[in-house]
Amino acid sequence: MAIRPKAKVISHPAMARRARAKEKVDTTVRPVEREPGGVDFLRKWFEEKGVRKVKLGAVDVDGVWRGKYISNEKFFSAAQGGLGFCDVVFGWDLADELLDNTQVTGWHTGYPDAQARVDVSTGRIIPWEPDTAAFLLDFVNSDGTPFEPSPRQLLQKVARRARDMGFQPKFGAEYEFFIFKETPHSLKEKGFQDLTPLTPGMCGYSWLRTSLNSPLVHALIDGCNGFGVDIEGFHTETGPGVFEAAIHYDELEKAADKAVLFKTAVKEICARHGLTACFMAKVNAKLPGCSGHVHQSLWTLKGERNTFHDASAPLGMSQTMRHYIGGQVELMPELTALYWPTVNSYKRSVENTWAPTTVTWGRENRTTAIRVIGDNPKCMRLEYRQLAADMNPYIGMAVSLAAGLWGIENEVEPPPMCEGNGYAAKAPPLPRNLKDAVELVERSERARELLGGGFVDHYVRTRKWEVRQYERAVTNWELERYMELI
Repeated sequence: MAIRPKAKVISHPAMARRARAKEKVDTTVRPVEREPGGVDFLRKWFEEKGVRKVKLGAVDVDGVWRGKYISNEKFFSAAQGGLGFCDVVFGWDLADELLDNTQVTGWHTGYPDAQARVDVSTGRIIPWEPDTAAFLLDFVNSDGTPFEPSPRQLLQKVARRARDMGFQPKFGAEYEFFIFKETPHSLKEKGFQDLTPLTPGMCGYSWLRTSLNSPLVHALIDGCNGFGVDIEGFHTETGPGVFEAAIHYDELEKAADKAVLFKTAVKEICARHGLTACFMAKVNAKLPGCSGHVHQSLWTLKGERNTFHDASAPLGMSQTMRHYIGGQVELMPELTALYWPTVNSYKRSVENTWAPTTVTWGRENRTTAIRVIGDNPKCMRLEYRQLAADMNPYIGMAVSLAAGLWGIENEVEPPPMCEGNGYAAKAPPLPRNLKDAVELVERSERARELLGGGFVDHYVRTRKWEVRQYERAVTNWELERYMELI
């Protein structure tokens, strides 16, 4: 598949002039509808890029992309005044099953249109659909205030809090995922069993496996880069057909957008090669799960100093970093349902499989839930290892940041650093299933304080629904174990 050269996220002409002066393209943009001649600039950009249609989208609570194609003229109207988008996307699950317990929408409201605004600063060309531009949406209330259940609005809310405290959050996600030689039809025909992986064997960091599949690997890297999702590293992971990609870090909102765009880019590019990419937390009980680690640091507002680093402190960790970790550790159990959103998420948390099972932190320790990395101002950061590939990046990033900021505000000291095997540490265990985790977050006053009661209430209702669907299901394990012998 031919991929066009890298397409930059759109910017306003004044910003482009400043970028050229620095001999570097600046992809940080303000919403152009607030700039003089903003719509005229968009029309010119469309003409230059040969844009014939637009794809608008947003992710729901499950992290599933919901969107549609619209005409150029419809887009220009929406860019100025917003548009309606059926609010059923907040009233069903990832399989389009209508929830029976929601308050924000349902049969009792008639499923009206929600108001959505186009974030024109997110505009980019889709490299594998080169005549199509893509933009992200924000859901708002009728009076223009943020729609509280929206994951992207939650992230923006926590980001504002960080900056009010004097911090610029810089985040970066990395994903592990399986690739199968399957299509949506073959998956269903096989009952999602006995799937053929792209490559056989356990081949972590294999130079050979990436070379043997170089057309796909290059299509993924080039496609993501062209989509404004800069890939910093790409390699095979341990497991048949498993790969890992690290997305270059950025300011919080951009990092989260890149993370959600990465997953759909990989799925779409793989589909064009007759393949299926899978981001489940645990695909096979005999194999390690798929992580979605998020690297985090707090900088001064202008980005000139990493506040996590203090050369005079033990391990180079500043007081700010210690308290940030302290907050995350303290709140980790009660916020787990937000980090691990599915029934399958908890199957990943198994000893000796690179996923955490305890509320722990350590320096360069991959058995703990939080890993401290670096010893200098440039790279001092933490890796939040509890998060998996099935996370909703907006929620996972927002919640972990909120917990860290709470730790700073309350000067929470972390417990002693874990030395050695985190699986054997004398530390509280993480919740073992979604039902228990949901009960914890539902009772958490601190979750409502940090994230907002409206968001927590809606999220808890969606997770209770998910638990009920699982409790009613009859699994293959039950059939194989009980059908003949019981």
